[in-house]
Formats: sequence, C-alpha cells, structure tokens
Amino acid sequence: MKKLLTSIALLLMTSAALADSFVIKDIRVEGLQRISAGTVFNFLPVKVGDEMSDKQAKSIIRALFKSKYFNDVQVEEQDNILVIKVNERPAVSSIEFVGNKDLDSDELTRALRQIGFAEGQVFEQAMLERVELELQRQYFSRGKYGVTIESDVTPLSRNRVAVRITMAEGVVATIGTINIVGNNSFDEDELFVDFESTTGNLLSFFTHDNQYSRQKLSADLETLRSFYLDRGYVDFAVESTQVSITDDKKQMFITINLSEGERYSIKEVRLAGDLIVPENELFDLVTIKKDAIFSRKAITKSTESLTNRLGNDGYAFANVNAVPEIDRETREVSLTFFVDPGRRAYVRRINIAGNSKTRDEVLRRQMRQQESAWISTEKVEQSRTHIQRLGYFEDVNVETIPVAGTSDQVDLDFNVIETASGNVGAGVGFSQSDGLILNANLTQKNFLGSGKHINLGFNNSSVNTVYSFGYTNPFATIDGISQGFNAFYRKRDADEANIANYSTDAFGGDISFGIPISEDNRIRLAIGYENTDLNLPNDNTIGFYQDFIDREGDNFDTVSLTLGWSSDTRNNAILPTQGMSQSLTAEVAVPIGSLQYYKLRYKNSWYKPLSDTYTLSLGGELGYADSYGDTDAFPFFENFYAGGIRSVRGFQSNTLGQTEDDEALGGTMLVTASAEVIFPVPFFKKTLRAFRLSAFADAGNVYGEDEDFEADLLRYSVGLGAVWLSPFGAVSVSIAQPFNEQSTDETENFQFSLGSSF
Repeated sequence: MKKLLTSIALLLMTSAALADSFVIKDIRVEGLQRISAGTVFNFLPVKVGDEMSDKQAKSIIRALFKSKYFNDVQVEEQDNILVIKVNERPAVSSIEFVGNKDLDSDELTRALRQIGFAEGQVFEQAMLERVELELQRQYFSRGKYGVTIESDVTPLSRNRVAVRITMAEGVVATIGTINIVGNNSFDEDELFVDFESTTGNLLSFFTHDNQYSRQKLSADLETLRSFYLDRGYVDFAVESTQVSITDDKKQMFITINLSEGERYSIKEVRLAGDLIVPENELFDLVTIKKDAIFSRKAITKSTESLTNRLGNDGYAFANVNAVPEIDRETREVSLTFFVDPGRRAYVRRINIAGNSKTRDEVLRRQMRQQESAWISTEKVEQSRTHIQRLGYFEDVNVETIPVAGTSDQVDLDFNVIETASGNVGAGVGFSQSDGLILNANLTQKNFLGSGKHINLGFNNSSVNTVYSFGYTNPFATIDGISQGFNAFYRKRDADEANIANYSTDAFGGDISFGIPISEDNRIRLAIGYENTDLNLPNDNTIGFYQDFIDREGDNFDTVSLTLGWSSDTRNNAILPTQGMSQSLTAEVAVPIGSLQYYKLRYKNSWYKPLSDTYTLSLGGELGYADSYGDTDAFPFFENFYAGGIRSVRGFQSNTLGQTEDDEALGGTMLVTASAEVIFPVPFFKKTLRAFRLSAFADAGNVYGEDEDFEADLLRYSVGLGAVWLSPFGAVSVSIAQPFNEQSTDETENFQFSLGSSF
C-alpha cells in the first residue's frame, strides 16, 4: 500500500512538472550507483526526438518501477532535456543460513537462486517474506511445527545488504493418539495394520514412525479407503479428519471420522465392447466373480489382466474400464468391463541406448519381441527380464513410443545402465561347517563386451582347498546353446567337515553344453574327467574304508557323463518371493574309468506370496546313488550328507545318517524337506529384499547302502532363521529345536554362516 501511494504521488508530481509537452533533445539519468545507464535506457518507452508529454512521463515511471531496480523514480525537464532521477534498490551481498539441520544450505541457496533471490540480485523485502513462508512450509511438511524463522537485513556500503536467516527448527511433533470414529465392522488394530503413522513402539527411535507428517496421514487415509473398498464397502467415506497440536507444538492428536456404509456383493459380471479375444478366455482372466464381495483390488487386477491379454496380441494401447452399476436397495453391484482394443500396433524399430561396453548383439539375442511383428506386452517384458538377468546392467528400462504420423506403429526404446561385469577380489568368511574361509577370484562375466564368461578362482578353508578356471560362451550358437569348460584342483579333509577321517586330492575338468528348451527350461550335457588320490590315516578304524581300497585301490581315474534339466521362474535368484526353481541331474561314471557308479539328484524350491510381505516357501532334495559293473561298492567319498544350516537345521553339518566310532559315514540315499514362512523384520517392512526372517520346519536324513527308506528315521527341527545381504556378504543365522534325535546325533541349536569381500 505504501508503494502504491508513493507511485501515485510521483505520478501527480510528474504531471505538475510536465505541464507542457516538448521534444526530447537529450536524456540524462541521475542517481545511478551500480546499474548502468544503458540498462535504464532499455526500459524507457521513449527516445531522443520523441515528443514528451504527461502521458509519456507516467509510462516512464511505470516501466522503471516494473524493472524492480528502483525505490524512487522522478522525471523532470531541463531545457528540453529529459532528466530521470532514480534511487536504486540495494543488492544482496550475501545470504547466510543459521540453525538449519534438516535443510542443506547449498540446496537452499540453489533453490533461492532459481526464484531470483541470490547474491548480486536486487533485494526485495516482499521476496524475503515469501522465502520465510516457504521455509516454514518445508518444516511443517517435516512435522516440525515449533519452528521459528527470523531474518536480519544489514545495510552495507555501496548500496548493498547482507541477509541472515536464522532457523530454530525445534523437534518433530510425535503422534499422541490416533482415534477412528465410526468403525463398526473392524477393530482399530485391524485398520492400523498398514498405517505409516503410528503412536510408536520400542523401535520408533530408529524408525521414526511416530513422527507426524501430513503426507503420511494423507497416504494413511487412502490406505483406509482401500481397506474398505477391497471388502465391499462401496459407500465408504472419510467424513472429516481433525488434527490438534499441544501448546508446545510437540505432540499431535488425530481423529478420523468415517462412514462405513453397507457391504455390497457382485450381482453379475459382464464383458462389453469389441471382444477380439474369445469371450470365455477373457472371462477366465476376471478374478472377481458373481456373488463375491465387491473388491476394488480384485477389479483392478482383472482390468490389468484383460489389458495385458490384449497387449499380447498387439493391442498395446487397449483400454479396459470397469463400470459398476450400484443397486443400493439390494446392496449389489453389476460390473461391466468395457473393452476397447484400439488398433493393433506393430514394432517398427527396437532401439538400444546406454550400452557403451556391451555389444548390441548381446542384448538383441535376448529379445523375445521382434521388429516388424505385432507388439506383445508379454514378450516386451520377457525381453527386459532376460536382459536384466545377464547381470551386466544396473537397470533396464523400456519405453513404447508411438511413431509420429501413424496409428499402428511403435518404437521400443531400451535404455540400460551398465555396471561393472568383472572384478578382481579377495574374500574371507566363516561358517561352523567349513571354519575360516579364504578366497580370491578373477571374474569377467562380459569379456570384451561379448557376453562370454571367464573366471579364475582360489578357495581355502579347513575343509577344502580349491583352484579353478572356467570359461563359458552362453551363445555358442545362434539358438542359445551354451558351451563351456572348467578345470580344477581340490584337496579335501573330510575329518574337518564332521565326516569320517580321510582326505582326497583330486584334479580334473569338464566340458559342458547348455540347451534351452523353453523360456525357463534348459538341459545340460557334460563330460568330465577326475583323478582322485584317496588317503586314510594310519589309525583308521572304519573297516569297509580299508576294504574298499584293498579292492579298488587308492588312485582313481573317473570319466563321467552328466545329463541335467533345470527350470527357474523365480523373481529373484538370491532372495526370491515368487516362482519355482528345480533341477534334476543324472551323473554316470562310465566303465572306461576306474570306477563305475551313478548319482541321481533332484532339488526343488517353491515360493508363493501369502500377502505383500509374507511368503510361503517349500523345498526339498532327493538323492540316490549306487555302483554298477566291476565296482562292488559305491565310493564312500562320493556319499550324500545331511545336517547343517543349508540342510536340516539344528543338527551339526554332515552328521546325519549312519555313524561308526562317532564318525559320520554319509549315505547313498538323501531325503530332505523344508517349509518356511518368510517375513520382514517387524516394523521394517521395506527391508524384505535385503533382510528377512523365517519360521521354518525341516526334515531329512541320509541312508546307507544297506538301508531302505524309513520315515521313522527322519530327523526334524523347527525354529527361526534370518538372512541378511550385508555389505560384507550374506549372513545366515538359525535357532532350531531338533526332534526325533538319536543318541549318536550331534545337535546345534544355534548355527550361522557369514562372509565378506574386500
């Protein structure tokens, strides 16, 4: 208001001073300190030679005030010379922030520069006041309602000012109580399960879940709405939300008033529109059925399934809308899915960007979607997944871009972010079964960008010493047949692994081929050679060990053929939550070697989400081995073993089965099974990918060559387990209670394994 009155007064003064018009002979600007005369001339609506009038004078004053450079502007005439007298606004010499812990000073400086409040800019008091309000809003959004912000403006020489903004942040307001009013069908505890806002617990010091945030409360209200809509309450509404704060601005009290309404069921489900896919096939994709309770979540899932199905046939821009018809008298909903497939789209071009090291062909051979073909959302996602599984990229994104000027063509843009695919490293670890583990390795998964794998490794523990070298070409043929070879030297001290006292020295290698038979299934063929030296201690007390050496010798050349099948549909290879992994392997030591025997092995692990955070896991392993031909007994150093953190928890590693003189002998038949419910750490739901707990039940045993399977001999255990993908490597811990243990069994209630790399 003061500025407006000043401007009006100046305009009146100018009108009096310029009662008569004149032709401008020259223009002179007085009072400039920092701003150049040329800058002023750029704002002037007149020039030398123009006729100056009262109207022109008002325009000059408005233009110069609009520039925001001046506090005062006067226009005069002296001998046909236009004289403009100005009083410059001060410039900001410095901006200092004091007391800001939550907001970074550098980020604040950059943000203020974007709105024109920065060093060197003209100082405006109104702008400073807006800055104070915005800072206050930022702190309020963080739950700090007791914040105080004060600004000091200090005049300096040469018409400059120093700005100092002092912030007393205070503390984040915590939630005292959350009350829900109007919930007749569900208890508050049930409604609070998925709330981000809580009144706190023993871990709130770390999780801060009891700190009030307006954004968290808004999210919780939407969560509450989804809860009711997923359970049939179509008319649910949050009528009001009251948030009050204590006088000291440290505690908040929240009251949510809601109206549940009546519960609705589905009267009928219909499909309408252009059904280009057989109607019965589309109906199979609709998860919400007649007489079911109305559920927005089920409707959304059905809509996505229908859209994806149309996308698989090339209708990438299909639109499926679920339209409910609500009958409030009968409390029923008739649901109609309107299908608009649009036009079928073709892929014109697949573009790849971001692969500076990896060759294009390495990515393109993973493509399931082809150029010039109908676009398939399933094949596009398969392509992205297969590229991600290569392990060469930190992230893989794909965009569907409509081709300009057409209505039925798209381009696919795959953007990848490469990560290091090779490393030279060393590691150290410890487990109860292997003791201290040292290892070193040279690995290159993407050699020269070709997608080929090479590795050179060393592993040393109290049980094993291993040197190895391997090479694999995953695409030895255009059809995706892999080819590789491995060479190794291994020294094993069985006594250190809780097994009977003997040791082996072995070297050998194999050549293998992998043949894909479907998207998730492969067959592996391998031929291998191994030379083994078997050593028994002088005080050996196990008779059949010496009998075996007396019959077969203590040095063996074994030639083996391996046929394997594997299938993997897991969503994550390390900590999966969905899918299945299974493998079946048959290894036969053929007669051209010193020993003739075979081993059959089947492994399975299955994961099924029970909810967003809970997963059921079922798994097991079966093994059977025997000798044949000229070999009378199965080589005991090839036996199966069970027990330990990776087998039947609660029993010492490798100790189950037959024993002699308190030493485990292993067996030729292996049976293990496990059931687990996997869940995140309480109050840390977002850690499921890196740290998770499980409640488990294990069962298993091994049986000797002269034993048949007997269920009564199975060992059992139940307990709790934890896995943490720490920066130092994977850490596994279990606490188990064994059952059906025998006097010869070695039990361990607490077991762990950890490792690190550096």
